[in-house]
Amino acid sequence: MANRLPDDLMLHPLGAEARPINEWLTTFHLAPVVLDPYTNESSWILKTAVRILDALRGADARVNFIVTAEAEDTRRFLGPVADDFLVFTDPDRAVAKALGASSLPAFGFVRVDGSVEALTEGWDPSGWRTVARAIAAATSWNPPTVPGPNDPAPFAGSPIDG
Repeated sequence: MANRLPDDLMLHPLGAEARPINEWLTTFHLAPVVLDPYTNESSWILKTAVRILDALRGADARVNFIVTAEAEDTRRFLGPVADDFLVFTDPDRAVAKALGASSLPAFGFVRVDGSVEALTEGWDPSGWRTVARAIAAATSWNPPTVPGPNDPAPFAGSPIDG
């Protein structure tokens, strides 16, 4: 897992200009779910990820999706979810790799100082619960229930490099 993200790491919000990560961390932590729209694994976890991020929406963290694709494919993959959440595109996977992910989907927690506090890969409910609890503890928020009754069975992620 990455210790601290580089200050010059650029985040590309869907439909907006890219900005360095430190500009996204001035007030709030980041709580990203990283997805690869070209794999089954990321599509299997999308509804669960939406549920978890939605439960953390009021916490002092920017809940977001990082999608390893260009804008058009990102919108196609997320559908209406793209309008409901902060979404970053990461077609070269630079952000996903900087987080320390080696497989996707992944769920992480980045503190305002740029340190990666927690990261889990694939769909391991206990790992996702750990990340959600880390976010909740840091922001004095209630963690979501993980796993939920309609969540998929655990599965490994797909390798980040294909």
